[in-house]
Amino acid sequence: MPFLGFACCIGVSSIYFNQPLLLEMAHTFHVTPAHTGFVAVATQVGYALGLFLLVPLGDVIESRMLMMRLFAAVSIALFAVAFAPSLIFLIAASVLVGLFASVTHVALPIAPSLVSHERRGRAIGTVMTGLLLGILLARTFAGWISDVSHWQVVFITAGCMNAAFVPLIWKVMPRLEPEAPVRYGQALRSLWTLFRSEPLLRESSFVGALVFASFSTFWTTLVFLLGSKHYGLGPGVAGSFGVLGATGALIAPVAGRLADRHGSRFVVAIGLSTLACSYVLLWFLGYHIAGLIAGVVLLDAGAQMTQIANQTRIFGIDPAARSRLNTVYMVIYFSGAALGSALSAIAWVRYEWHGVCGLALIFISLATLVHLFSPRTPVAQAHLDRAAAVMEA
Repeated sequence: MPFLGFACCIGVSSIYFNQPLLLEMAHTFHVTPAHTGFVAVATQVGYALGLFLLVPLGDVIESRMLMMRLFAAVSIALFAVAFAPSLIFLIAASVLVGLFASVTHVALPIAPSLVSHERRGRAIGTVMTGLLLGILLARTFAGWISDVSHWQVVFITAGCMNAAFVPLIWKVMPRLEPEAPVRYGQALRSLWTLFRSEPLLRESSFVGALVFASFSTFWTTLVFLLGSKHYGLGPGVAGSFGVLGATGALIAPVAGRLADRHGSRFVVAIGLSTLACSYVLLWFLGYHIAGLIAGVVLLDAGAQMTQIANQTRIFGIDPAARSRLNTVYMVIYFSGAALGSALSAIAWVRYEWHGVCGLALIFISLATLVHLFSPRTPVAQAHLDRAAAVMEA
């Protein structure tokens, strides 16, 4: 289980290196921060495409070889970003980074298959800790390296890290055949069927997307806030906030245990409440470093709690279709991230920090409405009961 967490950490970090570097990229290509904001958008759009096109392969072919190929591909894409000759090329290469970095979600659905039903939340929490640390510490890594060198060095280093992971997977991981193999075309066609027929999947996906939109709203614009006249700080400081966020990520195992004990809806409610409090704090105290630090810790804790709870319940729907369930969830989830990144860049240009915090609270309010008013169908509970029986058999 820890190795899967490590794999998720390495894989997902590739799509977040650019966020604290957007100002540096703008200087390199002589454009405005609003233009380089679309580098982050392109990476997340590519990630959503990879989730849709590549992650279902986890229910089709052997997972170890699939992971090795995707890690090799993402390393090549990272080198392309490092040597991009223009902003257009940079955006195109960023799409490829996101596309192949979806390897993270080939690894994630393996975790609940390795434990009993009663420990599913904890297993997901352990692996998600690695994923969340990758999301948060990628910014720290990128910010620190860019402070002592050029932003291109960040992507060269990341490309080498991902390339080194290919033989590591071959050595450490066993062969992992799918539980009930299906054809690739059948797997893709079943995505719509799962989305249409599973209300629990739809609810979790929309709540997750709106939460991640609010999360991306903050992290995409943090570098702009810290570089403004209120702070006058560089990308290294913006990256260092990832360390603070990592303290929030440590809530993941706790959230998993709470989901096992009290149910995932309880954990989602706590997570949404924590997120709302974090943005109220950031809105009023974001121009003071102590308020910014406290807001970051609350923000990341709330986001991780909702994510753990959502994935715990969707993985209980059908154990034989976990890669496809994760595909549906994550495509919608990261589409929310792309939306948050795009709208936050516009909100910053027009209204600065007040616009950013207001936008994030709108996302959280919408997520709360979905959570409160989604129907509690007996079908969803029947699926959970059936999944529990299968896992115990």
